[in-house]
Amino acid sequence: MSLRIVFMGTPDFSVPILSALQEAGHQVCSVYSQPPRPAGRGHMARPSPVHAFAESLGIEVRTPKSLRNAEAQAAFCALRADVAVVAAYGLILPKAILEAPRFGCLNVHASLLPRWRGAAPIQRAILAGDAVTGVTIMQMDEGLDTGAMLLGGQVPISSATDATSLHDDLSAMGASLIVEALARLSAGSLTATPQPLDGVTYAAKLAKDEGRLDWNRPAALLERAVRAYTPWPGAWFDHAGERFKVLAATVVDGHGVPGTVLDHHLTVACGEKALRVVRLQRSGKAAMDTDAFLRGYSLVPGTQLIGPCPVTN
Repeated sequence: MSLRIVFMGTPDFSVPILSALQEAGHQVCSVYSQPPRPAGRGHMARPSPVHAFAESLGIEVRTPKSLRNAEAQAAFCALRADVAVVAAYGLILPKAILEAPRFGCLNVHASLLPRWRGAAPIQRAILAGDAVTGVTIMQMDEGLDTGAMLLGGQVPISSATDATSLHDDLSAMGASLIVEALARLSAGSLTATPQPLDGVTYAAKLAKDEGRLDWNRPAALLERAVRAYTPWPGAWFDHAGERFKVLAATVVDGHGVPGTVLDHHLTVACGEKALRVVRLQRSGKAAMDTDAFLRGYSLVPGTQLIGPCPVTN
C-alpha cells in the first residue's frame, strides 16, 4: 500500500533512502532538510544533498531552522502524513512533530541500537574496533535514539573497512530496510521491541581536531582512526609547520620513543607497536604512496613527529 510520507534528511547518507521510497511507489509529499550552508571557495549558500536530490524529483523542500515554534509545527501537521521517515536530519523533533503523522516518525539509524546512539555511529564503531555494526529502523520518541526497534540488519567491519565504505553500505541497507518496514507497517505486521537497558553507548559528534594522531596511543587504535576519519576530519600529523593527512596505514612490529620515525618507510613508533604510513597527502598537494612521497620529502629515521594535541575516541 502506498503511504503519504514526509521525508526528513540532510547528508549524502539519506539520498538513497529517499530514492528507495520513491521507487517503492510511496507518495513523498514534502522533504525537510537542513538550510543551505556556505560552501566552496566563494562561500555561496549550497543546498544539502537531500535538498538538491528532492528538487530534482520535483518534491517540495522545506528548510526550517527549528521545529519548536507553533508555526512550523502547524505547517508540518497540515501535511497529514501517514508517517515521517527520518534519516540523519540534524534537528531535534519535538513531541508535536513526533505525534503528527498517523504512524508517527520512523528513524533510519546507522548502528545496532542501543550501541552507538548519537551523531557519529559509523566512525565510532570503527574506532572502537567493533567486528559488526548495522542499521536499526526505530520508532522515534523524545529521547536520543531511545525509541523501540522495528527492524534491523548487520554489516561486518573488516580491517579494510573505512568510514566511506561503511557509510555507503549502511545507507544502502537503510534504504532496503525502510521499504520493508513500511510494507510491514501497511500490513499491520511490524512489531516494536523496546531497546535493552544493557549495552548502551553514545557516538559523540566528530570534532575537527580529533583526527590528530597521538603517537603515545597503541598503533592499532591509530590505524582504526585513519579508517574512521575518512574522509572527515581526516587523520593527520604535523611536521615542520605543515599538516600531513594519513590516508592509509598498517600496524607493524617496532618500538621506540612514541612519535619517532623508525625507518625509511615512514614507520612511526607508537605507545604499542608501530604504525607504517602507506599513503598520505601533504597540505595542498595530491595524495601519494609513501615511497613516492619520501623521494621528494625528507622524513629520515630519528625524526620526531610528537604533537601536543591527542586524538580522542
